[in-house]
Amino acid sequence: MPSGHDRSANADRQVRNGLPDDGAFDHGAGGPRSSLRRRALAVAAFLAVTLSGATVAFAIERGGAYRIDLVSNPVGYAALAIFVIAYIFVMVEEFTHLRKSKPVVLAAGVIWGLIAWIYATRGLPHVAEVAVRHNILEYAELFLFLLVAMTYINAMTERGVFDALRAWLVSRGFSYRKLFWMTGLLAFFISPIADNLTTALLMCAVVLAVGRESPKFVALACINIVVAANAGGAFSPFGDITTLMVWQKGLVSFWTFFALFVPAAVDYLVPAMIMHFWVPNALPAPSSEKPRVRTGAWTIIFLFLATIATAVSFHNYLGLPPMLGMMTGLAYLQFYGYYLKKFADRGPRGTNDDSSLGSPIAFDVFERVARAEWDTLLFFFGVVLSVGGLGFIGYLALLSQVMYVNLGATVSNVAVGVISAVVDNIPVMFAVLSMKPDMSLGQWLLVTLTAGVGGSLLSIGSAAGVALMGQARGMYTFFSHLKWTPVIALGYAAAILAHMWINAAYF
Repeated sequence: MPSGHDRSANADRQVRNGLPDDGAFDHGAGGPRSSLRRRALAVAAFLAVTLSGATVAFAIERGGAYRIDLVSNPVGYAALAIFVIAYIFVMVEEFTHLRKSKPVVLAAGVIWGLIAWIYATRGLPHVAEVAVRHNILEYAELFLFLLVAMTYINAMTERGVFDALRAWLVSRGFSYRKLFWMTGLLAFFISPIADNLTTALLMCAVVLAVGRESPKFVALACINIVVAANAGGAFSPFGDITTLMVWQKGLVSFWTFFALFVPAAVDYLVPAMIMHFWVPNALPAPSSEKPRVRTGAWTIIFLFLATIATAVSFHNYLGLPPMLGMMTGLAYLQFYGYYLKKFADRGPRGTNDDSSLGSPIAFDVFERVARAEWDTLLFFFGVVLSVGGLGFIGYLALLSQVMYVNLGATVSNVAVGVISAVVDNIPVMFAVLSMKPDMSLGQWLLVTLTAGVGGSLLSIGSAAGVALMGQARGMYTFFSHLKWTPVIALGYAAAILAHMWINAAYF
């Protein structure tokens, strides 16, 4: 959240650019007066749609500047159509093989270009500039946070941490049913620290390594992993991008997220207990694979935990953005990488190998940075800027009116989870955050839960499901998942009821 000094500086800059100094264009502004003003704008936008098809401009009294209502303007319609078309390309990525970042990044540029053009023609050239800078600032904080987290995950992968865990599981000689439960439980408890996509891919690799001869087991285990990884990511700020967004907005404190642990566990356990009886009760072929990690693996795990602690401390005790704590933690990894490089340079006979410590020792932190999920990071840029543009036009105010005023918070938040089964939960959650509905802490926890676990209802509803359809091609499919959607929906409903019962004090 911006400090009072930052808000004052923003206000001064807006006055110089001919904008009002009352926080109308500062989405971080709060207080009763700004809340009342936002509601008034939403009502005005709603009346514009229902009573007029023409372009309407309404005055914001303080400051005398004008905000153009584009909801019923051809520019608004064009922006909405561009976003819908771009997202259709995102949804069919599996078939077109067009990376999901490409259409949304293009859509973001075109949408803001249209907005800036119409404002410039009305003699308000700086309005769009101020608004888009605010969106870019929001994205920058999330980008830097995620970049550090991805770098650490890549570093642990390169050091063999996840390969060692997979090899250990494969070599234990567990039955299919035991592996079903172990991979699910590990996915549930690893995803709060690592992201749910990485966790799901790791557990799926275990399932394929031991159960490739049993397609039925692979399908059930993959469904279980997707549900578990999504549920585990819902009760931690680090488990999913949506939870991270809510935390960085300051709507839910770090430790309060863990109030969702029991509801998330219910969401995972209900379908898992039902599917258990359909899992083959047989032993897979044994494996002699030996687990092995490279030099520095355990130190990097410790540094990652220290980085998380730094980010939480910066945010909770110093009032700084969590991103700054994560970037400080990246420096931990950079210095340790320097140590590993120097240690490798002094290796025996001038090589980079030392059989007593693991091979190779050398480590390049910038190579780990380069291997970050840049498609995901750029996709997030496109989503934030596109949804931000639609919000600036006025569509989110109308949607907030329909959902959170007419339908009520509980119904709307449950619907958010169902929508996220079809549309990626990132734009859905960003839209909710942009609406800023007046909700209790319990309702913010509810929408965090539903946006996180709702994607499990369909295989295309989460990045984990889409990735596993590719990894276990032919065995885990859209329709194999769809057959168990009623059971998963039962867990979804049970999780919501558990949250409303256990966390009733937050409502």
